[in-house]
Amino acid sequence: MKILKDNYIYILVSQTGTTISKILKIFTRKPYNHVSVACKEDLSEMYSFCRNKPERPLPATFNKEIIGEGTLGKYSFIPCELYRLPVTADQKILFMKNLEHFKRNREIYSYNCIGLGFMFFNIAFSRKNKFVCSQFVGYMLEKSGIESHIRKPVCLQTPEDFRHIQGAELIYRGNLNNYPDFTDFISKLLEQYPVRSA
Repeated sequence: MKILKDNYIYILVSQTGTTISKILKIFTRKPYNHVSVACKEDLSEMYSFCRNKPERPLPATFNKEIIGEGTLGKYSFIPCELYRLPVTADQKILFMKNLEHFKRNREIYSYNCIGLGFMFFNIAFSRKNKFVCSQFVGYMLEKSGIESHIRKPVCLQTPEDFRHIQGAELIYRGNLNNYPDFTDFISKLLEQYPVRSA
């Protein structure tokens, strides 16, 4: 199957300033403790399992995340890394279909609070229709036939694991709030100096 140049899935790992994220960082000792997935490089269609309202950790479920809004709008500095993972046309189509399923059935899903505890003890424990952010991203890749090469079951995958996916390319590291300006700059640069194929 031919891989088209615009066929990518985008994976964002980040560290917000919420109390929960700070606590997770103490326990995990990792720089990033949240992960989201997007189908567009501008992150205009980015999703994860996270809190519904910025001021309260619960309830939490499947949500669209928008840079500068909600929890992502509360903090002036949100360190992050953005990875681009090449996929086939069929995988991208299936990924989009799976994403639509979550959009249409958001009410049946919720945050896997108990599962988060099992993850800390490295105990594989899955719950129907319940995810933490990393379980959701892992599930989306697996359900879409996209090989992550993470040698763990989905229920034990963490945000850190998605920084080491085979074939993924790091395309941005820095403050998430600066990413829209960064993409605008690159777009204008490419318009001024278009890349010509050999």
